[in-house]
Amino acid sequence: MTATNTPPVVSRQEWLAAIDTLRTREKAHTREGDAIAAARRRLPMTEVDPSTPLVGGEGPVPLADVFEGRTQLFVSYHMWHDGRPAAEQCEGCTFFTGQVRELSYLHQRDVTFAVFCQGPYEESDRYRRFMGWELPWYSVPPESHERLVAGRHFGMKACYLRDGDRVYETYWTTGRGVEPMAPSYGILDMTVHGRQETWEDCPPGWPQPYGTRGEQFRENGRPTAQWARIAAGHDDGLVGGLVDGQAGAGSSGCCS
Repeated sequence: MTATNTPPVVSRQEWLAAIDTLRTREKAHTREGDAIAAARRRLPMTEVDPSTPLVGGEGPVPLADVFEGRTQLFVSYHMWHDGRPAAEQCEGCTFFTGQVRELSYLHQRDVTFAVFCQGPYEESDRYRRFMGWELPWYSVPPESHERLVAGRHFGMKACYLRDGDRVYETYWTTGRGVEPMAPSYGILDMTVHGRQETWEDCPPGWPQPYGTRGEQFRENGRPTAQWARIAAGHDDGLVGGLVDGQAGAGSSGCCS
C-alpha cells in the first residue's frame, strides 16, 4: 500500500468528528432499512401448492414437510450446472450458501432454512458434502420448477408461510437483494478498501481488482471457498462414488 491509496492522516479529534458526521447518515440508512422491513411484513402473499414435490436425503418430500413443523421457511435457490465438475459450479451461489452456518437463531424464531438446488439430488448433495455445509438440502425436480420458480431463476431467495395445511409465498428477491446472506460483504463494507470491486465509488488508487461477472467469487479457476476444502483433503468428485475420500472420483482434473 502506498501514499496514493491511503486516506489522509488527521488528528484523533478530527477523525472522531468525521466519523460522527458519517454516523448521522448511517443511522438514517438503518432507520430506512427498518421502514422497508416493516413494509415487507405488510406485503400480500400468494398461495403455493403444499404438495409440490422435492427430493431430499430420504427421497421425495412435499413442500409442506420442508418446514420441519415450523410456520416459516426461508429458501435459498441454488443454481446448478448439470454434468460439470465442482470447480465449474456456481460461484455466486457457493459464496452466499456457504456463509449460512448457525441455524439455531432462525429456529428460535420459528424459521426453517433450506437450500433448493436446481440439479439432481445425488450429484448436488455430493457438492454440499464436499463444501462441508450442514444445511437442509433438496433438489427441485423439473416438474416443480414452474410451481416454485415461475419465470424467475435459481439464485433467488424466497420466504414462505405455512398456515395449517396451506402454504403461501410472502417475499422473494434476487441480485443484490440477497446480500444479507453474506456477512463477508458487510464486514468488507466497513474496511477502508471496501469490496475492491470495479463498480464501487472509491478514491483514485484504491485497489479494485474484481469485476462483477463471477470473478469476485472465484480464485485460480474455481469458487474461492473450495480451496480450503481441497487443502483439507476433501474429494470434490460429484459422480462415481462418495465424496471426502470414500471412493470418490478425485479432484486433480478439475482445475490446474
